[in-house]
Amino acid sequence: MTSDQSAIWVRDLSFSWHEGQPILDACTLSVPKGEFWMLLGANGSGKSTLLKLLAGLLQPQGGQVEVLAPVGFVFQNPDRQLVMPTVGADVAFGLVEERLSIAQVRDRVREALAAVNLLEYQRRPIYALSGGQKQRIAIAGAIARQCQVLILDEPTALLDPDSQLDLVVQVQSLVESRGLTALWVTHRLDELNYCDGALLLEGGRVVDSGEPQRLKERSIRES
Repeated sequence: MTSDQSAIWVRDLSFSWHEGQPILDACTLSVPKGEFWMLLGANGSGKSTLLKLLAGLLQPQGGQVEVLAPVGFVFQNPDRQLVMPTVGADVAFGLVEERLSIAQVRDRVREALAAVNLLEYQRRPIYALSGGQKQRIAIAGAIARQCQVLILDEPTALLDPDSQLDLVVQVQSLVESRGLTALWVTHRLDELNYCDGALLLEGGRVVDSGEPQRLKERSIRES
């Protein structure tokens, strides 16, 4: 797949901390535009480092990285990225640099909250939300900024089973309805039932990619 067909395109990416053992070594992958993909890998395989490089939070030491901008990053723990006291204020916070009018900001916030089915929560205090609702607010912030790519770092890790399912279905729906591209890190193999493709990261390299059920079966065999 060429970079023109991909929302995320990585070739021979390398990264290490303080000249130590490479975290990523000749890592190559691509995620097609408008699709929902998941990233698998054991602890220490380099998943979180890869996501930070894709989001521009780290700079690669070798190789090429191309990601459609703007990019929205959703952390495992939403409390680390929700900074304002109310839902509406938090979604609007990411729009400050765009210098929009007050009316434009209000429209963006309403549209984003409607997209994640939380429009009626606009004045709700952040502390009063459930974990799943907080993750959806983080996603709404990315939608308000009109992000083309969503990168999600184990977003269901801290959620109860019902909220886990609600969130993965929500992201699947957003990809289909809004033409977004999403890359979601997971350890839960049942979440692979909702994506278009999957990647397996081992030792800092993508060692397999493609049909989610095939990678799910491989992971079950190797576990």
